[in-house]
Amino acid sequence: MSSLIKIYKDKVAPELSKEFNYTSVMQIPSIKCVSLNMGLGEGSQNNKIIQDSVRDLSLIAGQRAVVTRAKKSIAAFKLREGMPVGCRVSLRGDRMWAFLEKLLTIALPRVRDFRGVPDRGFDGRGNYTLGIKEHTIFPEIEIDRIEKAVGMNISVITTAQTDKEGKMLLKLLGMPFKK
Repeated sequence: MSSLIKIYKDKVAPELSKEFNYTSVMQIPSIKCVSLNMGLGEGSQNNKIIQDSVRDLSLIAGQRAVVTRAKKSIAAFKLREGMPVGCRVSLRGDRMWAFLEKLLTIALPRVRDFRGVPDRGFDGRGNYTLGIKEHTIFPEIEIDRIEKAVGMNISVITTAQTDKEGKMLLKLLGMPFKK
């Protein structure tokens, strides 16, 4: 069991319950899922980029990544329906908690000139999305094997009803928001 889930159960849940005056334990916000996504525009022309990204994302997540394909043909981008355009992974349960712990304690502090993550990534329903410019901040990635650094989106899906509840949940878990 991840130490982050212990922190959630012992400290975060009681603090949220006290802060927002929840009458039931089921009202306390928790994290449902973490979704990782790499969009690879030039991947439709070069299949090796897709394969390398799937390998890297699988290493980062600890779970096999799925190739995403184009839904429509777009002539301006030289894109046909069904061509590979990225990869994604959805994490739940123990893998989700392990990934969040790794993100908060290892990966984000490795970002150059890191001052915190922006708090404008909330969607109005308590879910948070964070963009990372280089996936090389994760310790599983061997920098020597990387031909091109690729960015990724990390979406944290919560059961919170509002952004205020979602932000409080993530802040108590250790998400370093900008001041």
